[in-house]
Amino acid sequence: MTPSAHSRQLLAAYDSATRLPLPSAGDAGFDLARAYQVADAIRTRRIERGERHVGYKIGFTNRTIWARYGVFGPIWGPVWDSTLQVLGSTRAEVSLAPLVQPRLEPEIAFGFAKSPHAGMSEAELAGCIDWVAHSLEIVHTHFDDWQFQAADTVADFALHGRLLVGPRIPLARFAAPGPELAAVRVELLRDGEIIDTGHGANVLGGPLTALRLWVDAMLAQPHGWPINAGHVVTTGTITDAAPMLPGQEWSTQLSDSRIAGMALRTFA
Repeated sequence: MTPSAHSRQLLAAYDSATRLPLPSAGDAGFDLARAYQVADAIRTRRIERGERHVGYKIGFTNRTIWARYGVFGPIWGPVWDSTLQVLGSTRAEVSLAPLVQPRLEPEIAFGFAKSPHAGMSEAELAGCIDWVAHSLEIVHTHFDDWQFQAADTVADFALHGRLLVGPRIPLARFAAPGPELAAVRVELLRDGEIIDTGHGANVLGGPLTALRLWVDAMLAQPHGWPINAGHVVTTGTITDAAPMLPGQEWSTQLSDSRIAGMALRTFA
């Protein structure tokens, strides 16, 4: 299949919340380069149908879960005005009906004040950032049982379903944002019970480090996607991704008092 044909098939599955065979099934040549061509075709189609590209998600930055999913390096994909919700509080509700096999990921997100360039130090990159926030990304996949190759996940919208961004904090409130965010401990709770914990350092050594590595990798790609002022970028799950069902109450607790935990109720 061509990238255009793959993009039509995947968007149809996205719109109908149905499952698909793996693009890599029976096609040993379906690699990351081809997958990003598919992702680029999907991005073009979504813009043509009126969606607005508002940022990015970076996936598979948590090295502690690479072996579990069989993906051993970061991926990324666009976030849209139709999938992003910047909250005015720490509480939200979300319908799982449009999502396929959804899972929840507690993350750290950044908001860009100006466009970065490749090769920046973390201090230089921090100068491009307006704010930092705790975020909850709902990931999902159109492939059975969360079984895939890395290239499949790129084509499958980088597994992005929804992004809920909590209260935004000026990055200037952190004297040393790299190590301070790497030290943040996150507890993920379902119906009041802790089901997993993690530290910011799980994410390629820390959220700001993950962001820097992604900027360099993304800007080296031929698809030429921009990183613009105002874009939101979430840097990957700090715990494992937790399966979700309607009727659950999810919450997070963070060790840094500057960053508020979040609460999320799911419904069908």
